[in-house]
Amino acid sequence: MERIGENKCLAIVDEVSNVHYNMTPAQLVEIAVKRGEGVLTSTGALRVTTGKYTGRSPNDKFIVDSPMVHSDIAWGSNKAFQVEQFDQLYNRMTAYMQNRELFIFDGFAGAEEQHQVKVQFINEFAWQNLFVHQMFIRPEKCQEEWQPDFKLICVPGFKAVPAIDETNSEAFVVLNFERKMVLIGGTHYAGEMKKAIFTVMNYLLPKEGILSMHCSANQAKQGDTALFFGLSGTGKTTLSADPTRNLIGDDEHVWSDKGIFNIEGGCYAKCINLSQKNEPQIWEAIRFGAVLENVDIDPENCVADYDSVKFTENTRVAYPVDYIPGAVIPGVGGHPKTVIFLTADAFGVLPPIAKLSNEQAMYHFLSGYTSKLAGTERGITEPQATFSACFGAPFLPLSPLAYAKLLGEKLAKHGTNVYLINTGWSGGSYGIGKRMNLNYTRAMVTAAIEGNLEHVTYELDPIFNVYVPTTCPGVPSNILKPRNTWTDGDAYDKQARQLAQLFVDNFSKFLEDMPKEIGEAGPRG
Repeated sequence: MERIGENKCLAIVDEVSNVHYNMTPAQLVEIAVKRGEGVLTSTGALRVTTGKYTGRSPNDKFIVDSPMVHSDIAWGSNKAFQVEQFDQLYNRMTAYMQNRELFIFDGFAGAEEQHQVKVQFINEFAWQNLFVHQMFIRPEKCQEEWQPDFKLICVPGFKAVPAIDETNSEAFVVLNFERKMVLIGGTHYAGEMKKAIFTVMNYLLPKEGILSMHCSANQAKQGDTALFFGLSGTGKTTLSADPTRNLIGDDEHVWSDKGIFNIEGGCYAKCINLSQKNEPQIWEAIRFGAVLENVDIDPENCVADYDSVKFTENTRVAYPVDYIPGAVIPGVGGHPKTVIFLTADAFGVLPPIAKLSNEQAMYHFLSGYTSKLAGTERGITEPQATFSACFGAPFLPLSPLAYAKLLGEKLAKHGTNVYLINTGWSGGSYGIGKRMNLNYTRAMVTAAIEGNLEHVTYELDPIFNVYVPTTCPGVPSNILKPRNTWTDGDAYDKQARQLAQLFVDNFSKFLEDMPKEIGEAGPRG
């Protein structure tokens, strides 16, 4: 058996033809191009396509219901997979992997050494190994005795057979916390690997009393840290990539007793309608070593067309965080001074910015309201209103209350300011109104982070029960009251009350476990 790289034991299969260990990005790009996995664009990025799976497939994600974790998992929102099913699927996968070329990357999840998790990624495709190499934290030097805490095996060419494997389709993402292993197959979408490890961290870290979060983070030159919570497509990556601040990370962080730290070592940005003017840092990061997923390119000159939806609206790019000028390496920061909840309201009725009390912050954290945007998940073709607890329900193995409790304790202890910012629609709902002007959103974020909204006048929104500033530097005052942007005020009132009632209905499941003041902090249906 030929092994390229260090002579290590691959304890997954007995016979493989070639195993590539911890290759450099240049080596992986060369192999990917030679094997026809992707092509180089005009800027040097590797462009790949992922077939019919161009987003996460949440109905195909499972957690193994082993005795060790049975009482921990929130089964109402997580699908169970039996131990026997896992063993059978694992055996069929390893049989498929025999005599195939494999690529292995040993990396970390977690920039704070005390809470790092060692992960070994085993990939069928060179480009996917490049993806995890760029997305996770790379050891500074080769570690002779690498003993991973978790293994992730991703072989898209192996497709499940539902009648045999008891999956929902050919695709599957199966997490086994007792075996410390993740199995992924049937889907080429690389984001499944990233979010699987996030789910692992969301199981391990809260059990240690620290908060894992679906948020981006950046830092002022003088050190003040800000967090941006939100689901995919709400603007976490765009708004945290601020030329006037230093990026810590764009998607997944942890709030520990020392401060915050990045779970990852890379960024995974949406590319649809990307422009050099609006998102210069992301634009410049798309160079050699970056991986472009499902972006259309000109066949003659290999120039990327970021406005094209030929493959999907969920076009993506992965690159190391240090491709962003001034990125904080390692990705750690102090306790956040400001927390921002981002939501993309497809109804066009939420205020563009509101300041939240701690009770309101707890309410909106548990609500996690936004709109799923086209392409982020399979089957989503236009924005849909959704409530995703903690702004990341698909990735939470534990009850949302466990994460909310930790957040409430952190906010109270550190006196953190919390704002709700709507990056969605203004002047009407989706199809009638327009997406919030990015320059106005940036101005609101800047004002919140720099403390410029601490001493302005606020008015209570009678429907959504939040305090809205009457002025904000760089933003027209009429924009701040969404009713003013609608041509028909009565239509606004009707739509706003409908959304408020959706909040009330969704939060009812938490009322029994919540203090009265938190339950009363939300919209009034």
